Amino acid sequence: MLVILDEMDRTVLQRRLPNNLEQICQALCAHREGIEGIAVESTYNWYWLVDGLMEAGYRVHLVNTAAVKQYEGLKYKEDVHDARWLAHLFLPVGYIYPKEARGVRDLMRKRNQLIRQRSGQILSIENMLSRDTGKRASANEIKRWQETDVDQLALAESSRLAVKSNLAVMHCLNEQIERLEAEILKKAKFRLPDLAGNVVGTFVALGSRSCWS
Repeated sequence: MLVILDEMDRTVLQRRLPNNLEQICQALCAHREGIEGIAVESTYNWYWLVDGLMEAGYRVHLVNTAAVKQYEGLKYKEDVHDARWLAHLFLPVGYIYPKEARGVRDLMRKRNQLIRQRSGQILSIENMLSRDTGKRASANEIKRWQETDVDQLALAESSRLAVKSNLAVMHCLNEQIERLEAEILKKAKFRLPDLAGNVVGTFVALGSRSCWS
């Protein structure tokens, strides 16, 4: 939903448009001279719209609606009311990542997602072991387990199979996490300045892993 308001809060344009950059730019074109800025909601799929509008020369604000308390209590949830509300918000805004940095940011998000999934597999094994045997194993121990280690546990056959399934998924996740980390460490480096503003080196940290150059 596209809504344009003037300085008196009057609706200049209100139109439902498809997710098509060309049509959106055409609708904005007639009002271009009077547009001070465009507020876009920070949803999961904002890249194409924000990039396209910025490339077309518009000043774009990525509105972080999660940080706006009034937005949570909005009476109407239709797109037209959301769009009018966004036109008033502008702040607080989210950071618009440069295109060249987004790939690494998205890889880091994917890594975090896989780590959470791996933790779920480990927790499942811990719970099953505690429930069936009354014994405990640390996450670090479980990370080193192979199927032969599971065969040594005092578990019923069905429980062993369940643990082996968790292990198989965990090992697969380990492989993908390491693959992502290798790529992130190649590309993501933060420049560290000294007190005078001179760059003294680069530093990257991924959980417990870090490197300095």
